Amino acid sequence: MSPLEQAIQTIRRGCDELIVEGELAKKLASGRKLRVKLGLDPTAPDLHLGHTVVINKLRHFQELGHQVQFLIGDFTGMIGDPTGKNQTRPPLSREQILANARTYREQVFKILDPDRTEILFNSEWCDKLGAEGMIRLASRYTVARLLERDDFSKRFRSNQPIAVHELLYPLMQGYDSVAMKSDVELGGTDQKFNLLVGRELQKDAGQEPQVILTMPLLEGLDGREKMSKSLGNYVGIAEPPQEIFGKLMSVSDTLMWRYVELLSFAPLSAVAAWKTEVEAGGNPRDVKVRFAAEIVARFHGAEAARRAQEEFERRFRDGVLPEEMPEVRLSYPDTGLPITQLLKQLDLVPSTTEANRLIEQGGVKVDGDRVSDRALKLAKGGTYVVQVGKRKFARVTLA
Repeated sequence: MSPLEQAIQTIRRGCDELIVEGELAKKLASGRKLRVKLGLDPTAPDLHLGHTVVINKLRHFQELGHQVQFLIGDFTGMIGDPTGKNQTRPPLSREQILANARTYREQVFKILDPDRTEILFNSEWCDKLGAEGMIRLASRYTVARLLERDDFSKRFRSNQPIAVHELLYPLMQGYDSVAMKSDVELGGTDQKFNLLVGRELQKDAGQEPQVILTMPLLEGLDGREKMSKSLGNYVGIAEPPQEIFGKLMSVSDTLMWRYVELLSFAPLSAVAAWKTEVEAGGNPRDVKVRFAAEIVARFHGAEAARRAQEEFERRFRDGVLPEEMPEVRLSYPDTGLPITQLLKQLDLVPSTTEANRLIEQGGVKVDGDRVSDRALKLAKGGTYVVQVGKRKFARVTLA
């Protein structure tokens, strides 16, 4: 296999679609460093493993010697990406965006090589456009073409409102590619329309159009919905090592392979060998342990991965409580507080609805005893160990 074929094989690993492979081969054959763009709007402070699917692909480009352009959408983040949304998103302030951007920079360098990464903010050129520039940009695209986008067309057909600023979002994302003169742009499969707008605007500006590479959207721990913090099915890369390890050990044997293929840096030959071992009767749990340790080591170091694995083994084989757990002191009303609301206040569940569901399934314990009464109120003045599922613990004092 030639070096060019090997490079394309590396780039294609795990990707959903490559537009256009022939154009990419031509760019690679030129021998110059390619400008490889990924834009993220910092609409939340933390990244999760779903975000890292595409960031890992950036790392592949770096390993091939190319320059990564990591774009923080501090301007577009204030518009709010309407992709996949059935209603208008509330815009964030510049202060919120910049605060989140700081954590993005810290977290992304756990994967990318800082020396081969250019951090950019799209306010640098978007702020300079002004009203006249925005109008000129808007004249390059028709409303009919924008309404071809799946989420816009669905909302239009169902008479759901579409704000004018939402129609500007794909244009602003596409304009980023013009300003950055990107050779390649990466994104999730849900971003395909926006990435194609970038190609069209580059052609219109007389530039060589960027190649588009889309990556699959990673399912959350439930194996159904896209990984999302709001759904509670996520693995945050800034979470404690024990939490990351435990969550990854909880995924189904089927979902495990999806995670390995999209998130592991192990060679494809090694992954193929693991599959052969399992098909021959090996325990999938052994693959999960290797994978969970790799992910924890990536974000917290090898020693943290070793300790997380040891604690997992102790807790689940021997029934031992974790050595470290959050300690919370709550001001408890004299009338008491139902266990469902207490779990919400302790941040052990995203909502009381989820608390009710977990109690019905037997997933909540207090001091080791399973809770079955959703109206249960704990006595004021006591200290309790509250457990949700297999991984979430808190020691709470009700004062």
